[in-house]
Amino acid sequence: MRFINTFQDGDDINGVYLCKSAIIREKKNGGDYLDIKLFDRTGEVDGKVWDINGSVGDVTPGMFVRVVGKVITYNNALQLKIANVRKAEEGEYLEVDYVPASEYNIDDMYKTLLAYVNSVTEPHLKALLEEFFVKDKEFISKFRKSSAAKTMHHAFVGGLLEHTLSVTQNCKFFAEKYKQLNYDLIITAALFHDIGKTRELTSFPSNDYSDEGNLLGHIVMGVTMLNEKLPAIPDFPKLLFDELCHCILAHHGKLEFGSPKTPAIAEAFALNFADDLDAKMETLKELFKANSANTQLEWLGYQRSFESNIRRTKV
Repeated sequence: MRFINTFQDGDDINGVYLCKSAIIREKKNGGDYLDIKLFDRTGEVDGKVWDINGSVGDVTPGMFVRVVGKVITYNNALQLKIANVRKAEEGEYLEVDYVPASEYNIDDMYKTLLAYVNSVTEPHLKALLEEFFVKDKEFISKFRKSSAAKTMHHAFVGGLLEHTLSVTQNCKFFAEKYKQLNYDLIITAALFHDIGKTRELTSFPSNDYSDEGNLLGHIVMGVTMLNEKLPAIPDFPKLLFDELCHCILAHHGKLEFGSPKTPAIAEAFALNFADDLDAKMETLKELFKANSANTQLEWLGYQRSFESNIRRTKV
C-alpha cells in the first residue's frame, strides 16, 4: 500500500484508494474528463482522467478503486494524472488503511474530557453535561468516532473529540486569565459547541453531510439537542440556558461564517476565539504534514482558507 502522504512529484502510482467524489466535467477545448478525489488514512489527493474513453470503469463515491497514474505538481499542489481507474476487487485492499484517525488515544482523550465535565460546579450545567457525556451511550459512541469536519480540519475518526478537547483547553486558559469570564458557562459551552456534528456528518468512510446536516447545520442542530435534554433537568434557570445556547449559536463569530447570532456576551466571544484558534492551527498542521516529504519547500502557495501565501518556518 502506497500511502498518499508519501507521494512525490514524478512518482508512478498503481494502488487502491477510496473514491470520495467522481464528477464528469467538460474540458475547455471540448470533450469530457473525470475529476476524482481519492483518499486513504493519511490524506487525500485530486486526480484527473483526461482521456476517459475506455480508461474509466463504473466509478462512484464510496467505492474502493485501483488507480494507475503519475503524480504531478499543479498550482503548487500534488495531483494524480490518471491513465486508468477501475473498481477494486475484494482482497486487493484492507479497509483499515482508508479510515483516517486521530494520532491521540481516544480513551485517554475522553477521560480528560470527563475531567472537564467534573470540574463544572454549577449543578444545572453539570447535570446537562452528564446527560450527554456520561448517560447517553449512543451519543457517546458517535461523539468519540465522529470527525469535526468534512474536509477543513480534524476530518478523521476522533477528530470531533480532539477538537472539542482542544477548544475546552483554550477556554480554560482564557477563563483563568480573564476573570470576567464565567468558568462553568464557558467550559460547558466549549464541550457542547460542536455536538451537532454527530448528526450533521455521516460516519466513515463517507464522512459526508447528512440530509439533516445540509438542511439545518450543526449549530442549529446542537441547540436542538440541548433542548431535547432540558426536560431531564428540573428548574434549569432560563437565563443561564439562554446564555449557553447563545454561545453555541454565536461560536462562528459572524453571520457570514454561519453563526445565526453574533457574540453578545464575554463567554461567546472567548468561545469563538478558542474555536477559530484551534481550527486554524490544526489546518496549518495538516498543511505542513501534507508537504512533509519536501523539506526544501518553505513557501507552500496561496491557501484559500487563510487568504495568504503560507510559509513554513523551522521548529
